[in-house]
Amino acid sequence: MVTLRFLCQFLPQKIPIWTWEYVPRRFCCCVATDKTICQENTRDSEDQSKSWIKKRRNKKHSLLPKPANEHLSWEERLADAVTPLWRLCYEEQLQLKFEEQKRILLQLSARLSGDADPLNPQPWTRGQLSFPLLPTVPSPVLDGYRNKSTFSVNRGINGDPKTVGFYVGTGKGRNIVCVRSDHLLNMPAKHKDVARFYEEFIRQSPLEPCIMFHEGGHWREITVRTNLVGSTMAIVYFHPQNLTQEEIQPHKETLVEFFTHGPGTACQLTSLYFQESSMTRCTNEQSPYQLLYGEPYIFEELLGLRFRISADAFFQVNTSGAEVLYRTVGEVSKADRSSILIDVCCGTGAIGLSLSKGVEQVIGIELIEQAVQDAAHNASLNGISNCDFRSGKAEVVLPQLLPSLDSAAPLFATVNPSRAGLHYRVIRAIRNCASIHRLIYISCKPDGEAMRNFTELCCPPDRQKKLLGDPFVPTVAIPVDMFPHTAHCELVLVFER
Repeated sequence: MVTLRFLCQFLPQKIPIWTWEYVPRRFCCCVATDKTICQENTRDSEDQSKSWIKKRRNKKHSLLPKPANEHLSWEERLADAVTPLWRLCYEEQLQLKFEEQKRILLQLSARLSGDADPLNPQPWTRGQLSFPLLPTVPSPVLDGYRNKSTFSVNRGINGDPKTVGFYVGTGKGRNIVCVRSDHLLNMPAKHKDVARFYEEFIRQSPLEPCIMFHEGGHWREITVRTNLVGSTMAIVYFHPQNLTQEEIQPHKETLVEFFTHGPGTACQLTSLYFQESSMTRCTNEQSPYQLLYGEPYIFEELLGLRFRISADAFFQVNTSGAEVLYRTVGEVSKADRSSILIDVCCGTGAIGLSLSKGVEQVIGIELIEQAVQDAAHNASLNGISNCDFRSGKAEVVLPQLLPSLDSAAPLFATVNPSRAGLHYRVIRAIRNCASIHRLIYISCKPDGEAMRNFTELCCPPDRQKKLLGDPFVPTVAIPVDMFPHTAHCELVLVFER
């Protein structure tokens, strides 16, 4: 079985870790490999495509382990795991994502129909959506669109433990193989280059890779961030084990020398960071990112605005797709100059800043302190003065914030949480704030915890759950494809009351 469980570093940051069944090879589509592009057309390809989509739709989660695929090359296995729709032409990918979002939203309608108060019926009809689901909005860029990738270090096809790439296999099955990413369609060439040179560096280093923390070793993952004009930031993760700072320092100097005067100069790094980490993931507060070379930030242009991106800042992995997403949010917001926008899980402020010209005020809430600093800097960088970004847990900040706002001012909210969804206190605060008449929920996993959020937003008042405000009603849903060749997209779902 090929799984994405160990490939989460490659997936969009807020996207669930899914396991996909094998996509039949004989689709009427362009099949791309690292060396050839060929056209496969067979009489039964259309039937196979429809059969595969139907099978996925009928399964509870549409996701089952793949059957044995030993007949495929390692490169094909990795492509099937990371970009499971790569064998389909793009029109089929968009349709498949539309059908998946429809299936999920029908589940929502069924839940709301079952929870409806018979004395106060809602317009839910089982088996039928009571609001429009628009066609999937395509990404402007199909290949090489990722601006951030994280590569792992593990044993490769030939058994070399100093191989840099992505995992095929499972830890449970003890069959993990690290496969280079040179053939992946969604990976830009610059990311592949940095990964290849990092592999060359660690192979000539006397230090061992850190595959299992308890087994020792030091060299871990590398993250590459790029922007549309070619600036490149690399972040090397290193397990110190029992080494002292004096013992680590020569290896940092060798790393800098390799990428600034050695073979790695071909990468033309703008920034080189180093993080000593004894955990799977560390924040900057837990273990500071050490700038070894270059500029502390890279910058990106988005919808005419300039954004500063720090080492651990969240930024949508498809910049051109993000423009489409935020433009879509702006179109459905129906904001006016007297409105106040509450931007929950605001990250570096992209949504709030892009909508700031059309509202009176933007108040952003974000957990990560560095992201809040980036958001404030981005507002200043773009000459925007009506944005206020606040650091803290949304479930703490929002219930304290809403009562302090002028009840006469119309409020609307945007939320863009991780795949874990929103804390129930956030949902309760929004539901119980009578001034919020419109909510735009952006979800990368609407059939996960977000489904619970949707249900609690729309269910009849429930004193036991302290959901006392009038229920919301979904009015339109728009899938936006941010991740071509993968199974994922962002769903923009508008709620009103």
